[in-house]
Amino acid sequence: MKNIAIGCVVLLLLGILIVGGMVMSSYNRLVSTEEAVDSAWAQVENVYQRRADLIPNLVKTVQGSADFEQETLNQVVEARAKVGSVQISGPPDAAQLQAFQQAQTGLSSALSRLLVTVEAYPEIKSTQNFRDLQAQLEGAENRIAVERKRYNEVAQAFNTLRRRFPTNLIAGIFGFNEPKPYFKSDEGSSKVPEVNFE
Repeated sequence: MKNIAIGCVVLLLLGILIVGGMVMSSYNRLVSTEEAVDSAWAQVENVYQRRADLIPNLVKTVQGSADFEQETLNQVVEARAKVGSVQISGPPDAAQLQAFQQAQTGLSSALSRLLVTVEAYPEIKSTQNFRDLQAQLEGAENRIAVERKRYNEVAQAFNTLRRRFPTNLIAGIFGFNEPKPYFKSDEGSSKVPEVNFE
């Protein structure tokens, strides 16, 4: 009888160790994956900041042309200010990401308008400073696309992990309840732009 009791206690302790190990393992995977999301988000902010830092130099270079359209420059400066006003600490929730993405889209549109408008000013296009800044902006846009893709990948890994059984139970217990939002394409971006050479 005593051996059966000892056997039951050993089995119970073994079961507790196994369950505890599974809980610890799941928790640690959740923490690691969430840290990967945090790191990816920091890199997204980093590349957006790099682009924002280039804009004052671009505006100064273009302002050097006395007859350049001031309204276009003002739109770029205002869009950059809007980007700066969107404050997010850490990876955003869905509403924060949408506000962040809208501000960044506004800045991208203003920069596109600026670069299109510059086409009419050959003296600006021909300066080495402008060409360098334009190349740096193009590089920044490429980095932004890459980092947004990486962020979406780690957000997907986190979201998938927190939904899997039995990790979903652990996620609920330890507060990993909220999914990480994804960057999405801008509304209307699936439409093919109309090209007209008339």
